[in-house]
Amino acid sequence: MELADLIARDAILPSVKAGSKKQVLQEVASKARDAYGLKARAVVEGLLAREKLGSTAMGGGVAIPHARLPGMTSIVGLFARLDKPADFEAVDGQGVDLIFILLAPEESGADHLRALARVSRLLRDPALRKKLRETTEPQALYALITEPMASRAA
Repeated sequence: MELADLIARDAILPSVKAGSKKQVLQEVASKARDAYGLKARAVVEGLLAREKLGSTAMGGGVAIPHARLPGMTSIVGLFARLDKPADFEAVDGQGVDLIFILLAPEESGADHLRALARVSRLLRDPALRKKLRETTEPQALYALITEPMASRAA
């Protein structure tokens, strides 16, 4: 599974100015509405409900908020780079400034988990996180995120 299959070119937020987790998720939900035609309120509610189960922050300044939503037909992603880190209650105590959102159909069990694993593998790479933090152009961020795994290992 390549991330280019999950994320649209216009689903990149290169400079989110929101301060709190809820504000960040609201910004991303607005972008999900524009990029994928989703209902922003349903996206925010789904993401917040998932966050109540436990933080989606994985450490290193990264979070992967995700939700399964009714009426969706495929898994989609969005990427946000925050101007200032937000508190996502990460286990390492660090604020989060790189966020990859995954939104999936309610019945997408294994596919949803594969997508989460793929994003997690990508964002565990310290060199890539550094590049994402240094890049402000949406097209360049999209290229970094969607570069095939095989070429990354070379």
